[in-house]
Amino acid sequence: MSSLESPNSPPNLSFTIRSGAAASTPTKFSRSISTKEPSFSHFPYTPPRLSAPSTLSKSLHTSPLASPLHSLVPTKIPDLHSAAYRCVSSVLKKDGQILSIAVSNGFVYTGSDANAIRIWRLPEFAECGQLKTKACMVVALVVYNERVYAAYGDGKIRVWRRTSDHGGLKHIRLATIPKTGSYVRSYIAGKDKTQMKHTGPITALAINASDDILYSASLDKTVKVWRISDLKCIETIQAHPEPINAIAVADDGVLFTASDDATVKVWRRNFCRGDQPHSLTVTLPAKSSPVKSLALTEDGGVLYGGCTDGYINYWLMGWFSGQLNYGGALQGHTHAVMCLASVASYVVSGSADSTCRVWIREQDGGQHTCVAVLVGHRGPIRSITAFSGALGEEYQSSTEDGFTICTGSLDGVLKVWHVTCKNMKSSSLQSPAQSGSEYFEL
Repeated sequence: MSSLESPNSPPNLSFTIRSGAAASTPTKFSRSISTKEPSFSHFPYTPPRLSAPSTLSKSLHTSPLASPLHSLVPTKIPDLHSAAYRCVSSVLKKDGQILSIAVSNGFVYTGSDANAIRIWRLPEFAECGQLKTKACMVVALVVYNERVYAAYGDGKIRVWRRTSDHGGLKHIRLATIPKTGSYVRSYIAGKDKTQMKHTGPITALAINASDDILYSASLDKTVKVWRISDLKCIETIQAHPEPINAIAVADDGVLFTASDDATVKVWRRNFCRGDQPHSLTVTLPAKSSPVKSLALTEDGGVLYGGCTDGYINYWLMGWFSGQLNYGGALQGHTHAVMCLASVASYVVSGSADSTCRVWIREQDGGQHTCVAVLVGHRGPIRSITAFSGALGEEYQSSTEDGFTICTGSLDGVLKVWHVTCKNMKSSSLQSPAQSGSEYFEL
């Protein structure tokens, strides 16, 4: 993939490797598909910040660097928004790298190098259980309709059902897909190849709620479609010529896939097509940089793609045409954008430069401003989730718009942040000194 990267791009960053061993042999993931990239497991500090690309479009925005140790008060306010953040919890377990995070109905699930998924209860963010298996490395998590779906390093997906037992939380193991016997019999018989598991490590999971199906993406360049009712594979999509790193699904069932081939592809499901109902509708180029992460706004109006060159490309949905149009790129990270999350009018990005950035989106979707940079991790940030509200009443205010971010890093640390963003339009008549005192007041 070196031909797809610009000379000024940082190293191609990924936590996975191309499958080279037999499917039956457990594979230890590294985080790079490039032999030139140093291992993140030995990162003691935050990587140095590199110079930004010289050519920037009008939509690119930069922001000051804010940390819990510094309070920044710029002399000139760039726009009518201010933000402050606080790390309300930081947890280090002996689980190795944090690879996946999911949140659902007041609970946060985290997956790592270890063989256990940890469960945390909100708002106190206290650990309240674990889901253990013999397999290790929980590389992807998704929770839907009281079921937990977890993809492991052995290429299989484990499923649990969440219930309440006398006021306590309980998870019942339902299945492992695909079942070993089913894909072995299919391979020997030479038929029904869709029942076989991925031939490479799984990288992402997503739920299509409208059609009640589960998608799994893999380094084997395919996306498999699993029917949730019986957990059977009903389709294998030959999606990209290069490994697939991320997938996202819109409310109307449209599927987005991101790949090392520097594109995002858009797929629609047509039930009249028989065995291959998913058809490609459009291919979105990402400026010759491999796409490592995806996020979609709640209304489906904006699609974000984080790339290895540190840029976040975004596309805007035309409300009349229904077509995705390139909107621009957000610049600020110096290394690959490994994870993205969208909440309300904000998008949060986690990067291999060990920082998270919080961007606010204007109503038209075309303009973004970075309002905060979360600093604290000592390794690349691999997983992230965000949701509205605070973890405790002490952080809530009637005049502030707050939300919570959970970040997992390859340094093995899980952090919880509360971000408070205040719209300053109502106080725009204040003097510059009064307004400036509220900007990045930590």
